[in-house]
Amino acid sequence: MRHYQLTLGLLSAMVLSACGGSGSPGPTIDTSVARGTLVANPPNLVPIPQASGQALTKLDPVVFGAMLEAAKPGFTQVTGVPKCAISTYYMKYTTVGGANEPTDATGAIMVPSGSDPACAGPRPVLLYAHGTTVDKTFNMANLRDNAEATLVAAMYAAQGFIVVASNYAGYDVSSLSYHPYLNAEQQANDMVDSLRAARKAFPNIGAQDSGKLVIAGYSQGGHVAMATQRAMQTTYSSEFKVTALAGMSGPYAMALLGDAVFAGSPNAGGTVFLPMITTSWQKSYGGLYTTPNDIYEDKYAAGIESLIPGSLSFNDLFTTGKLPALALFAQNSLPGPSKPAFSVFFGDGNLIKTSYRNAYLADAQANPCNVNPADPLNCTPANGMRKAGVKNDLRNYVPNVPVMLCGGGSDPTVFFVSTQATAGFFQAKGLPAAALTTLDVDTNPTSAADPFAAAKIGFAQVKTATINAAIAAKQDPAAAVASVYHGSLVPPFCNAAARGFFQQVLAK
Repeated sequence: MRHYQLTLGLLSAMVLSACGGSGSPGPTIDTSVARGTLVANPPNLVPIPQASGQALTKLDPVVFGAMLEAAKPGFTQVTGVPKCAISTYYMKYTTVGGANEPTDATGAIMVPSGSDPACAGPRPVLLYAHGTTVDKTFNMANLRDNAEATLVAAMYAAQGFIVVASNYAGYDVSSLSYHPYLNAEQQANDMVDSLRAARKAFPNIGAQDSGKLVIAGYSQGGHVAMATQRAMQTTYSSEFKVTALAGMSGPYAMALLGDAVFAGSPNAGGTVFLPMITTSWQKSYGGLYTTPNDIYEDKYAAGIESLIPGSLSFNDLFTTGKLPALALFAQNSLPGPSKPAFSVFFGDGNLIKTSYRNAYLADAQANPCNVNPADPLNCTPANGMRKAGVKNDLRNYVPNVPVMLCGGGSDPTVFFVSTQATAGFFQAKGLPAAALTTLDVDTNPTSAADPFAAAKIGFAQVKTATINAAIAAKQDPAAAVASVYHGSLVPPFCNAAARGFFQQVLAK
């Protein structure tokens, strides 16, 4: 549930073929379908072409810092000046789909090196989960075109973390015909399998694992990160030991958010996110609809299950008429907007049929969830979508590791109430206060001793700059901020805070 707009177009990457270069031996190929199999070991080293035409197999920290500053002046004040050189590898591995069907996926491994103490010797591993994208070709090993990959490289790999980042099943060259979006069990399994595969590669690519594993993710990735930590705690505890978790702007409280949207508080981007959710859950569990025409207006139903991820950008989805930009519900659908600000999501050319919304709301009234914040999922919905929402809501366990939950209080895409409700649940279920850090970067520092003062001040400065630019361009400043809030304003500062949180935990 994010679409990054951070432009860092000075980096480039190309994926090598599975065979070795001229005169060099190729990797060992494993054709096993067992989960977590690394298909080619060692995985492919991704060279990084420079403006001079030279392709670097290792990105020097000085060069990387200069690139970051050239693309966005002052950006290293947020990410930190790079300390380590980075080598990036592209891997393919086996995993499972939403219905537990065998499939494959790809991902990136970023390995730090250098003489700085932060870069040498055994290093902590960051398992990173990316945010929502509609681009089928999304690849975290591509540092030229993938802004999230560049941000992660700058925030973590260049500061001494080995990074393992899945592209998820259904993306890149994965053979799965759909993406199991916000399917907590599948996405956790996918992440587990990516780490299994990466660990097989570590000895062959110079990655020295210290044994410390931290997990982080933004937006969709926040949900994936928490689901992964839950799985490692409850299902894979003999195989993985997690040190800390950082969820950023994640839709952890899926049942709560789903009920809010259908009750009249749609989120920005909902006309894209909802089809991704319904397709994922229908392919995984069934029971959401008989045909897409049951839920979508006829003009959108045909082909919608294979629409995302695909080749169309967010804007292309709208300009080609594949999806409406804003109108999730019909103008006369009742109840109407819960607040005037949500009225833009009610209109002509709407996506969701009123009959489907009515059935959802009837079930919500008959079988309410979220009645007790300490037991929010003590409910028995009959509606297929609401059943799946409860199934993928993460308020059903208590983490046994230190947790940070970061976000922005005015996020129009993933409402901050998801973070608040999840933190409240963890507290009610006994997670010690010392083990839970909740951060709203869109607030003022609490005091001179506020450990997150820099993130809050930095966010405020960028937000103010966005407002001033809109005013100068005679645009609506509130709309300007809302359009970039989730995808551009919050991510750098939550990631910076998450890294600081991890470093503090690791230092103990």
